[in-house]
Amino acid sequence: MPDTQPTATAEAARTTTSPRPVRFGIHGAPHLATRIITAAGHRPEEVTFVPYDVAEPFRPLRERAVDVMIVKYGLREPDVAVSSPVAFDGRALIVGVGHPLADRDTVSVEEAARYDSFTCPGDFPPYVWDLVVPPQTPSGTPIRRVHPMTTVEGMVEILATTQAVHVSFQSLDAVLPSNIRAVPVRDLPAAPVTLAWLRDVELSPHAAALVADAERSAQR
Repeated sequence: MPDTQPTATAEAARTTTSPRPVRFGIHGAPHLATRIITAAGHRPEEVTFVPYDVAEPFRPLRERAVDVMIVKYGLREPDVAVSSPVAFDGRALIVGVGHPLADRDTVSVEEAARYDSFTCPGDFPPYVWDLVVPPQTPSGTPIRRVHPMTTVEGMVEILATTQAVHVSFQSLDAVLPSNIRAVPVRDLPAAPVTLAWLRDVELSPHAAALVADAERSAQR
């Protein structure tokens, strides 16, 4: 359950005169966010996508540059409120096309542990990164988190030139170049996707309606 509820409804948002677009924080491509927005009965034109840096994920939110941002897994940031899950993102292993696992239909996280992975970037919450890139597999094999995670471009460069892997999400496939593959991971559960906003900042009726409609859509 969400730790706080938006109070506006979709009808309230629709009766607002010329509401400004909701500033919607994303990391990477907007494909997942667009699916959430359209499933909620809203148009992509109702939002402005604002990229955030994975090394400073909450900076745009805390600087009031975005209204709502897309996040995964449960957050424990005291100043950030989150919705109930609005989608789920399957897990994938991101590898270069020449990697020994690149041609597989699926892989196990146990196989991924044979190769070096990526460290927690910047101010990204370590307790969330431990869910993204677990410190060890279910059997107890350590995952070697050694490569620096900076930008998507930096990650791609490492993956293309080494046998490193990134334990990530299937939605990332939408932004990968042709020399990088996303191979589904069969033994890690899909990640819950939620929407987050500043706890002490009242959402506009339009932004609150978007959150509430996305929650209702996910429950159907």
